[in-house]
Amino acid sequence: MIGVYDSGYGGLTVLRALRAALPTHDFVYLGDSGRAPYGGRDTDTILDFAEQCVERLFEEGCPLVVVACHTVSCVALRHLQRRYGPGGALVGAATESDSAGATPRRILGVTIPAAEAAVAQSRGHIGVIGTARTVSSGTFATELAKLGPHRVTQRAAPLLAPIVEEGWEDSAIARLAVARYVAELGDIDTLVLGCTHYPLLRAAFEATLPEGVAILDPAPFVAARLSDWLDRHPGFVAPGTGTLRVLCTDPAGFRAHGERFLGEPLPVVAHVAEEGGRLAHKATVEVRLGQIVR
Repeated sequence: MIGVYDSGYGGLTVLRALRAALPTHDFVYLGDSGRAPYGGRDTDTILDFAEQCVERLFEEGCPLVVVACHTVSCVALRHLQRRYGPGGALVGAATESDSAGATPRRILGVTIPAAEAAVAQSRGHIGVIGTARTVSSGTFATELAKLGPHRVTQRAAPLLAPIVEEGWEDSAIARLAVARYVAELGDIDTLVLGCTHYPLLRAAFEATLPEGVAILDPAPFVAARLSDWLDRHPGFVAPGTGTLRVLCTDPAGFRAHGERFLGEPLPVVAHVAEEGGRLAHKATVEVRLGQIVR
């Protein structure tokens, strides 16, 4: 079973590509939309949330977790890999076995596949657009610099994810916002969509960018790299029947919006919530109104 973790709905665009590439594998998706957005959070909060979500997926029986969230992949992935096991092949060298008696586990990210795909496509000037934390981390620029002497121009676009979550990706507001952000990227030839919400804005990007600029959605490249990793580590995660389970910290909102991101109806969305510093299953969703005294 493969776990996929995102700060909310957007990682469903990555899950969509993963399931297309690995149709016989079983997946558990955890969307932390109840505590989203992560893009404006401080580093320690992102690390705390990421630890809780990854641990929940381990407890669900997922020895392999894909961090679909670009913010977490850029800010917290190394921390997660060092805390919970050896680095994954998507982001660094992997060992063939873990310490004696330990359950083998891997945590893989999305940044390296995105950087590799961008360098392969670019003629010399790569643009990256993402959340404030993704851009300020400098991770994309660092990884791109390891792969070639390309110019890199980054722009944080904090308005775009909320526009998508409102369902306004086809609106004039979306096109205006995309145009304002893209105008600051200069003469790029390749644009990396460094947030999992942005593939839903593809039409707005295509309408705004000059002809010939490649728009790169990392999801298919992440899926291809994961498929290759599994081929090179046979038996690490056995194929199943293609089932999907979904966990979320805001199940009502997730059900309302998730289908647009996944491109198909969602299964039952189970509720998990923070309890004593960990994410635990909740039988019911409690909505408390007004002033709360604890």
